[in-house]
Amino acid sequence: MSGRMRNKVQRKCKMRGYTLKVEALNEILSFLANYEDAEDEALDLLLDELQHQSLKSSILDKEPVQRVVSLLCEAGSAAEDNLSTSTTSSFSVIDAFLVPKFRYDPIRKMFCEHTGRLPIHGDAPAKAWLYRDRFLLLSQRLSRIPQFSSPSFNTELSEFGSCQISQIQSLVGRTGISWVMGVISQLEDGHFYLEDLTAAVEINLSNAISLITSFPSFAQYLFNVAIAEAYSDEVFFDITYKITTGYFSENTIVLAQGEMMLDGTFQVQTFGFPPLEDRDKSASMFTGLDYFGGGTLAKEDTLRLAEMESRAVNEMFVILSDIWLDHEEKTMAKLETVLDGYEDVEVVPSLFVLMGNFCSHPFNLSYNSFSSIRSNFGKLGQMIGKHPRLKEHSRFLFIPGPEDAGPSTVLPRCALPKYITEELQSHIPNAIFASNPCRIKFYTQEIVFFRQDLLYRMRRSCLIPPSTEETSDPFEHLVATITHQSHLCPLPLSVQPIIWNYDHCLHLYPTPHTIVLGDNSEQKAFKYTDITCFNPGSFSNDSTFVVYRPCNREVELSALDA
Repeated sequence: MSGRMRNKVQRKCKMRGYTLKVEALNEILSFLANYEDAEDEALDLLLDELQHQSLKSSILDKEPVQRVVSLLCEAGSAAEDNLSTSTTSSFSVIDAFLVPKFRYDPIRKMFCEHTGRLPIHGDAPAKAWLYRDRFLLLSQRLSRIPQFSSPSFNTELSEFGSCQISQIQSLVGRTGISWVMGVISQLEDGHFYLEDLTAAVEINLSNAISLITSFPSFAQYLFNVAIAEAYSDEVFFDITYKITTGYFSENTIVLAQGEMMLDGTFQVQTFGFPPLEDRDKSASMFTGLDYFGGGTLAKEDTLRLAEMESRAVNEMFVILSDIWLDHEEKTMAKLETVLDGYEDVEVVPSLFVLMGNFCSHPFNLSYNSFSSIRSNFGKLGQMIGKHPRLKEHSRFLFIPGPEDAGPSTVLPRCALPKYITEELQSHIPNAIFASNPCRIKFYTQEIVFFRQDLLYRMRRSCLIPPSTEETSDPFEHLVATITHQSHLCPLPLSVQPIIWNYDHCLHLYPTPHTIVLGDNSEQKAFKYTDITCFNPGSFSNDSTFVVYRPCNREVELSALDA
């Protein structure tokens, strides 16, 4: 190592307040020799790490420097292992219970990762934090839209008034139109409230329903100006109507425009979900955080994986839902037809996703045929084993349905019990049994799988009829609801229980590239903003399934001939 580098090391260490002994200097120089083209970055990294060490003195000898060098070398080798694992397999499956938990701090305006173990049975504050975390997540997203903050100067927007969000506690004694954001809650039977972190106010939705076609032009113009500037490429609130696309139920977080009445209720005039934010913008605001799971990569590695993803034109996922293993003629014969067809293609699918329910009868207290479902999984394994190309080159992912065997119906659901799957695994050793929901990282693409009969339950829980101006398709309303809410299941906890400490596993933030909603309703595909969403339909009932090509996010709705 040249004398110039030696002098640079001594000078930088002196600027940090360190004095180097000869042994420590030689240790640093030998470490930098491994980074010929990046000595400055490596030296800064080493000195940054030294600041986190407990040092007895500012005079450094060999021991603390050697300790830091060892830590950096271990971290580097771990990163290389992570990258090699990502590149050898085109995708990785992330169990819901392994998704990192982040909590937004509104004071420091940053996300903080939860460290330590999360208990399944949370205490009472955990339930309060469930709602608080959901609210803060959407609140920080909304805060980056200037039309919903107080204008600093006499802009065009301030000429017509501001869409600044007010806290609910500030509505007391206020007159005129106000904007609030809150969670719809039923604090009393038959009485619905809008609740934020400060207070709750009873809401009256009668005008929001009966005056759908006659909204006052002045306030409507103000609102349309704000939304049009905030999202030029997305229709958030309709130009004429006062209710946006989506299902408004208890537990959903909404923006509402209205005014306080003399009886203390908030008369709602305009009602809608908080606007979406582009996933790249969300990710860029808080770089280096692993929201999705699966680890973070350097920018160079991400670019390399993106290039590999664009070249993976032969990668293909086959996704089926409702595989009733106890119906040999109705389901198993059709499944064998699908497997026979893909056994003969030139390039076999890289992944088969089989989502429950795996039995036509629910696994409840009256069900007593666990041995039969175990043997049915064994027969499925034998069927797959008869297709040697699929067994060797394809992976099989199993996701439990809402009525499959498990400890309870609470979300997220753990993987299928080993007792009923071990016979299948003896035939298909590389089978993957994941939670519901679960996530897949395909190179750089983020895909979320969720098996739940959500559409029917969301429609039953609606407080007001959904708007039909933009679309009358129920599936499109469902997609709009979960994406704007950044949550897979925004139903009341009384309708769909959720493990309080693991509610973050159902968050959709930043918005993933693709969402697969396994539902027993009609097969559908819908691209909302830049999010690909589809429902493969019920294979046992309708013989439908989906072929997904992640390279170009192409969705092919497929079905067997009757």
